[in-house]
Amino acid sequence: MAISIKTPSDIEKMRVAGRLAAEVLEIIESYVKPGISTGELDRICHAYITETQQAISACLGYHGFPKSVCISVNEVVCHGIPSDDKILKDGDIVNIDVTVIKDGFHGDTSKMFIVGKPTILGERLCRITQQSLYLALGMVKPGIRLRTLGKAIQQFVEAENFSVVREYCGHGIGQVFHEEPQVLHYDADDGGVVLQPGMTFTIEPMVNVGDYRIRTMKDGWTVKTKDRSLSAQYEHTLAVTDDGCEILTLRKDDTIPRIITHPQ
Repeated sequence: MAISIKTPSDIEKMRVAGRLAAEVLEIIESYVKPGISTGELDRICHAYITETQQAISACLGYHGFPKSVCISVNEVVCHGIPSDDKILKDGDIVNIDVTVIKDGFHGDTSKMFIVGKPTILGERLCRITQQSLYLALGMVKPGIRLRTLGKAIQQFVEAENFSVVREYCGHGIGQVFHEEPQVLHYDADDGGVVLQPGMTFTIEPMVNVGDYRIRTMKDGWTVKTKDRSLSAQYEHTLAVTDDGCEILTLRKDDTIPRIITHPQ
């Protein structure tokens, strides 16, 4: 398994791309209201990425994906295709997944938005999913096995009587959108990967209210929970440092430090 170790120069470029991706999620927040279509949200994101940021959407055209961001509503786990026919309504939970390319490097991040008045279950699912991501981020440091992150996420989520999607995972990232290693969000063989400084990857747990199993729609992209239960996801891109990690896609609304250190 060839895992690329990034140079300080590479990581500086990833900081820029990560900041831009985070900004897209920050600016779109005020538009996520009942009555707007996911297609309109996509157009706002696309214009901001291409015109304001002078950057590139990594999703647009990726393996044929037709839009600039993925927008997944309620029972959609991931890869939801924005559409003018999909109108948001009160209580919906919505994941917007943004990947920006700037100067050849990728920044990849997603977060949940609650439309209008939250439901108790929707709010709790989103909160637990974000906490599971924060838990894993807080563990990252050189010398630990990659699988310890997935094990911790799984234990935390299942203790809340939710489930972790198995088929999709985090991934290495840099000049390539998806590279080694695969970052599983449950306890499974990691091929012996040990974290080391300069590794950059995403952690992006997808958590379901019901069963962890999923199904892919006829469009070849949209993934839904098999039992139609709600699903949530949060994602950050990080760089492993000498004593912890740096979150490259941190937003203003995050409640975790950008730099996480573990004293020797």
